[in-house]
Amino acid sequence: MKRYFLTLAAVCLAIGAMAVDLPKQGFGIQVGFSQPILRLNSPDTSLPKDSMANTRNLNGFKVGLVYDASYIAGFGSTIGFNYTFGMSQGSWKNYSQLNQYPRSRSLITYHQAELFVDWQYKFEIAKETYLILYTGPTLQCGIEFKMREDVQREDIPTGEIHKETGEWNSAYQTDKSNEQIRRLNITWGVGAGFQYKRYFLRGGYDFGLINPYKNAQFIDAAGNSLDRNTRGRMDQWNIRLGVYMWYHE
Repeated sequence: MKRYFLTLAAVCLAIGAMAVDLPKQGFGIQVGFSQPILRLNSPDTSLPKDSMANTRNLNGFKVGLVYDASYIAGFGSTIGFNYTFGMSQGSWKNYSQLNQYPRSRSLITYHQAELFVDWQYKFEIAKETYLILYTGPTLQCGIEFKMREDVQREDIPTGEIHKETGEWNSAYQTDKSNEQIRRLNITWGVGAGFQYKRYFLRGGYDFGLINPYKNAQFIDAAGNSLDRNTRGRMDQWNIRLGVYMWYHE
């Protein structure tokens, strides 16, 4: 994975060096909505859809820096760095009537850094107005990935202490999530955008290219071992609004 990172970094530096004397280039910031998708190739249909043993959508945001350059006519590239946050919280479900804590709710939080290169073509549809099509790779590095399971007793009101046992109404279990998910991931994205003068809007989908799971078996937050090979993808939807703080025509 270090070779992938060094290769992508080298591509970014090469593009930056090529673009020094280009007539059309800009440097800006972007912010927007992001939805990382942690996919499993064989979800467990016996569990709720928002269980950690199934594909999960993590809603969050993305913020980053971008450098844009055009080489020949409308052909060019955008390189940059993003920080992405995603979170998913399930609703309370009846997990097991035989357990002391029969209700459960899962929570996932994810922090990620991204280095990307997008090859693009800008169609000028009016003066200083462009329609953009792009595609390219992204190297993702997971900063922190946490999965937590909240379990609750039905005989104790929320936020209160049981009069006889002195127990709170809920307990918390956190598994070793960072040991299950690989830190590095590579995606290939496709998307479209719109630019008017210094302002732009872009949106697309990134397809995960490698299996993000380390272990042969998936252990959910309740500690259950699912007897299957764990394979999947880390995909991502995103839409970003940005502005070039410096732009040279």
